[in-house]
Amino acid sequence: MSSDLLALNGIVLSSMPMGEYDRRLVLLTRERGRISAFAKGARRQGSSLQAGSRPFSFGVFYVYEGRNSYTVRSMEIRNYFENISMDLEETCYASYFMEFADYYGRENIDETAMLQLIYVSLLALEKKSLPKPLVRYIYELRAMAIHGEYSEAPFAETGESAAYAWNYVLCSPVERLYTFILTYEVFREFARAIEKLKEYYIDRSFKSLEILDTVAESRPW
Repeated sequence: MSSDLLALNGIVLSSMPMGEYDRRLVLLTRERGRISAFAKGARRQGSSLQAGSRPFSFGVFYVYEGRNSYTVRSMEIRNYFENISMDLEETCYASYFMEFADYYGRENIDETAMLQLIYVSLLALEKKSLPKPLVRYIYELRAMAIHGEYSEAPFAETGESAAYAWNYVLCSPVERLYTFILTYEVFREFARAIEKLKEYYIDRSFKSLEILDTVAESRPW
């Protein structure tokens, strides 16, 4: 194990119990991409690693690098997104966002753009004025674009509003992504196009999306 302590800016994508007291974290970090890290003793009562080992925890993780994984020494959590964790529907959306990010995550790549997207998307989930299905499709489209998987707006002339939304999501600064809403008719067209894009580029299903669909299907737009 390296003796150098690394400071990695990132977010906990997932957390799994290991042994009696430890947790295995999957982190998406700006400096090292997606990595696995062990938080030893994180399940012990009173551990300083306990709270920050939960999914959605965003901050700085101080780690030692091992041969096949990292070990967390300490954390400085900037946002736990506790409001999301206390709402079942928001938790399901956020869990899907984490799994979607994990799908694209690779080690040793710069994940600045993806981390920024995740952060503003979680903030958007907390806004009651924004329809959560719209937040989801904006997130999906922008995430695919970050990884080079997108197309020109696939709409006929009758879909001018949907085409505008599509191009806005691809081109706007990340902090301006969630500043619009769509009529239900335009949203359906926008969503259908993104579903087709996912079918073309993504070769797997997401367990968290299956759960989300069962939770959100009874909620109105």
